[in-house]
Amino acid sequence: MILCAGEALIDMIPATTVDGDQAFVPRAGGAPFNTAIALARLGEKVGFATGLSLDSMGALLLERGSDSGVNMDGSVRSQRPTTLAMVTLVNGQAEYNFYDSGSALREIQPGELTLPSPAPAAALFGGICLASEPCGAAFEALFDTARAAGVTILFDPNIRPAFVTDEGNFRARISRMMARSDIVKLSDEDLEWLMGAGDVATHAQTILKLGPSMLCVTQGGNGVTAYLNEKTVSVPAEKVDVIDTVGAGDTFNAGFLAGLSQKNALSRDGVAKLSESTITHALTLGARAAAICVSRAGANPPTLAEVEAHFQAD
Repeated sequence: MILCAGEALIDMIPATTVDGDQAFVPRAGGAPFNTAIALARLGEKVGFATGLSLDSMGALLLERGSDSGVNMDGSVRSQRPTTLAMVTLVNGQAEYNFYDSGSALREIQPGELTLPSPAPAAALFGGICLASEPCGAAFEALFDTARAAGVTILFDPNIRPAFVTDEGNFRARISRMMARSDIVKLSDEDLEWLMGAGDVATHAQTILKLGPSMLCVTQGGNGVTAYLNEKTVSVPAEKVDVIDTVGAGDTFNAGFLAGLSQKNALSRDGVAKLSESTITHALTLGARAAAICVSRAGANPPTLAEVEAHFQAD
């Protein structure tokens, strides 16, 4: 099983009514939650851990996860409200304003989230949940538990600068978690926020020296590159008509993890010794799944059958 841990929230997606009025449509979202949905659609057994409200929006999230085949038993339920993200699309790129104070997500306490038994083969951590307290400490504590249990960890901070209120604390947490992860995934925007402007390959080597075995850097239409200590592997982005980018990076993460799972390479030792062909396979599945996602409105990742059918010529 692959565990995804982080925020589940409601994305309020802009839309136009039949009368031509501007409106917002509630959609289940949150980076780690999107990844969990995508993993399940790609045929992987997946669990999810978050703070989940008992309100109507929490019920929508629970239904979406359960209907997609995600085990939601690791979520902590409460009467607090669901986090909302108001989405604005600028040239197809999603920008967010979050409403999270006092939410079921924000108020998770350290120790409330527990690792499933038996322990999962791999876990994904990251998202806006790491930028706030006490939930940031709660997810970091679960991360430490997973690490100690030998779980292979992919860490994607998915940085949203507008959500960061204590930059020093947030940067320190990101550094700690990158150092203890097996795989780190960053967008090029994340990398620049963390490291400043400069050469991507040079920044990648700096991050690898912290401790992870691999760093994946996604660069939108320029594809994705995996950096390891002794090799670099790149795959191009698939060419599609982009509707919006909501959930693109999250879907890539799912495809990448599913690709490693298909090659029986999710163990910590396996990640440290990946062949170039296995890395290429995982990156390609991630890029293809993300390409289908961006060709649709909102975070709507494809099934494995859809990916295979769309790219069957290859």
